[in-house]
Amino acid sequence: MRIWALSDLHLPFGAPDKSMEVFGAAWENYTALIEKNWRKRVGIDDLVLIAGDISWAMKLSDAIKDLEWINALPGKKVILKGNHDYWWPSNKQLATALPPSIHFINNTAVTIDDVTIGGARLWDSSEYHFNEFITFQENPLVKEKPLKPEKGEAIFERDLRRLRMSLEQMDPNASYRIAMTHYPPISADLQDSRASKILEEFHVDVCIFGHLHNVKKGRLLFGEKNQILYLFTSADYLLFDPMLVRG
Repeated sequence: MRIWALSDLHLPFGAPDKSMEVFGAAWENYTALIEKNWRKRVGIDDLVLIAGDISWAMKLSDAIKDLEWINALPGKKVILKGNHDYWWPSNKQLATALPPSIHFINNTAVTIDDVTIGGARLWDSSEYHFNEFITFQENPLVKEKPLKPEKGEAIFERDLRRLRMSLEQMDPNASYRIAMTHYPPISADLQDSRASKILEEFHVDVCIFGHLHNVKKGRLLFGEKNQILYLFTSADYLLFDPMLVRG
C-alpha cells in the first residue's frame, strides 16, 4: 500500500460561488488537475491523506457533493478538519454520511493495514510564523475577524490536547505512525515546538500538514527533525499533484 498526501483541496462542488480560481492563474482548472494527477498516481489499494480544507460548503448536505467526488477517485482516503471546513459535523453524523472509501480523524485515530494515523487541526501559534515565506493575497471567499492573541492561544492549547488525545489512540502494534495536522506543527526551520514535542513523545514517523498558500517559489520549508519527517502538502504548493509519502 503506497501512501500519498494532498491537502487544501478547497473543492467548490458544494459551493459553486467559491471556486479558488478567483486567486488567479495558479488555481486555473484546479479540480481537473487534481483529478488528472490523482488518477495518474494513485492505485485502488493506495492510501491518500487529506489534511484539511476539503470543501468550501457550509453544510454537510452540500459538502457531500465534494466528498462523493473524492470517493470516486482511486484509493482509500483519510481526512482531517481544516479551518475552512465549516460543514464538518459531529463524529456520529460524519460516520453515517461519509462515502465508503473515506475515513476521518477527529479526536480519534485510524489504522489501515500496518499504518496508524492520528492528528488534530491545530491553530496559529505564537511560537513561529510564516510571513516571510508567503506572498499575501486578500481572500475574497471568506471574511474572518482577527482573533485577540489570548483567544488564538486558547484555541491552540485546546488543539494540542486534542492532538495528544488522538495520538494516544494510535495502534501500538502498527509499523508506521503518521500524524496529520492542518496547521504546521513546527517552524519552517524546524525549531522545537510544543506540538513537535508531542509528536516525538508518540514516536511519529511522519507528519502531514498544509494550510499555507502562496508560498514563495524557491523557498525550502520543513524536512526531518528528531526522526520525524515534516511534509508540507498544500495542493497549490504541490501543483495539485499528490506527494508520495511511502512507496
